[in-house]
Amino acid sequence: MAAVITPDPRRWWALGALVASMLTLGFDMTILNVALPTMAEELGATTGEQQWMADAYVVVFAALMLPAGLLGDRFGRRLMLVTGLGVFLAGSVAGALAPDVTWVVAARAVMGVGGALVMPLALSVLPSLFGPEERSKAIGVMSAASALGMPLGPILGGWLLDHFWWGSVFLVNVPMVAIGITACLFLLPETRDPASPKVDTVATALITAGLGALVYAIIEAPTRGWGDPVVAGFLAGAVVLLAGLVLRERRAPRPMLDMELLGHRGFLVNGLTATLVTFVLAGLLFLLPPYLQAVLGHDALGTGLRLLPMMGGLMVAARGAQPVVARFGPRAVVSCGLVVLAFAAFLGSRTTVDSGYGFTALWLTITGIGFGFAVVPAMDGALAALPADRAGSGSGLLMTLRQVGSAIGIALLGSLLASAYRDRLDVTGLPARAADTAGESVVAAHLVAERTGAPGLAASANSAYVHGMGVVLLVCGVAALVAALIAGAFLPGGRTAPDDGDGTPAMAEPDADVRQ
Repeated sequence: MAAVITPDPRRWWALGALVASMLTLGFDMTILNVALPTMAEELGATTGEQQWMADAYVVVFAALMLPAGLLGDRFGRRLMLVTGLGVFLAGSVAGALAPDVTWVVAARAVMGVGGALVMPLALSVLPSLFGPEERSKAIGVMSAASALGMPLGPILGGWLLDHFWWGSVFLVNVPMVAIGITACLFLLPETRDPASPKVDTVATALITAGLGALVYAIIEAPTRGWGDPVVAGFLAGAVVLLAGLVLRERRAPRPMLDMELLGHRGFLVNGLTATLVTFVLAGLLFLLPPYLQAVLGHDALGTGLRLLPMMGGLMVAARGAQPVVARFGPRAVVSCGLVVLAFAAFLGSRTTVDSGYGFTALWLTITGIGFGFAVVPAMDGALAALPADRAGSGSGLLMTLRQVGSAIGIALLGSLLASAYRDRLDVTGLPARAADTAGESVVAAHLVAERTGAPGLAASANSAYVHGMGVVLLVCGVAALVAALIAGAFLPGGRTAPDDGDGTPAMAEPDADVRQ
């Protein structure tokens, strides 16, 4: 029988501590993207190195989220949450003081470890603070904090870059994390779930190494070529490692990564849709800042502000998705959202060097609307399709899939952009070393143009970058259309009720939490 929870008078203050933690993670999802062009200029980072600066965090985050949640269940959620915030703090300080690209990538990976601990555990402590009648409100506040960090991240990052050095985008985390740690120590009760599965270290190693190998191969392919032995070897290694993960988890009596959940059609189709949308969003947030800064000539703060149409469209659509779903059903709304997303991508692919920001703002707004109407019903539908006793493992798997989509989106779409840019760039007359540098990124090409006075190089770089961005957007549009067809064909027409796999309504399991 579930334990009766006595309302803690400090619970809303404790929620404030968790909100600070989630807001910090929300910032970190987008704040670095605005800083990448500046970091590329000051650190001499190639497009591939910029991809690693973004992806190091996401790959580690995705790989460790499930085992991190289990560590909290077994050793204490408050303890592991504070530990995660401490690790995130250490990574932020290391990133701010990093002398080169390698150290930035390492610091981002450390931050990914901290983020993996914070995200699932911040949500898992809510049942110990709030009863059923208040829990949905608390979850809504937490979700809003995480979502609010996305549009605020580029603006805050842009302001910091206009006034301080690039390391300030890392250092801004320090005061918020310090507040979060202090508040968690004094306000959060300690909870555990002794019945949770043990952390499978072999499975954790397989997913981390497999994802890392896959992302490395995709990022290196434009430079080395897909037939290069190193790229082919890492791709093969990724396939073997991830296949080994699937086999191990399918045979485990209590798997950490519950593959059987993918047998629920509603969860599978909705989960793939949400993953694809995250794939596209991550790719766009990677390619847009260099376009706005290097090609259109805006400063960092101006770039952050000019990303708001997409964020605004996303948040408005996300807020309005539920009433529309209630009226027309999730299949229609998800499919239409994906069609709108595809239309926005195809429209954006028509961008030219002379289009100006007005045209960009138009397709960014439509993009955000398509995102919102696709991803919110898809995530709700994925979790609604699960039996009640699998909701926890299902939400963990869904979050992991979305982070994997984000990592692959940055790697694959960023590599496609780099390849198209390099093929179109005109470096005629440049020394070999300068030509190689110009081919690394549009920011590098502008620097080479300034230093060498090469006529037409900056214009060629702008044209090549916009061409590459158009190719990426075409791919995004086709992918969104394919997803719309899949959603229209396989999603149920009405609301999906959770079941136990045999068509009967699911029964919730007793609460296994032990409160200290």
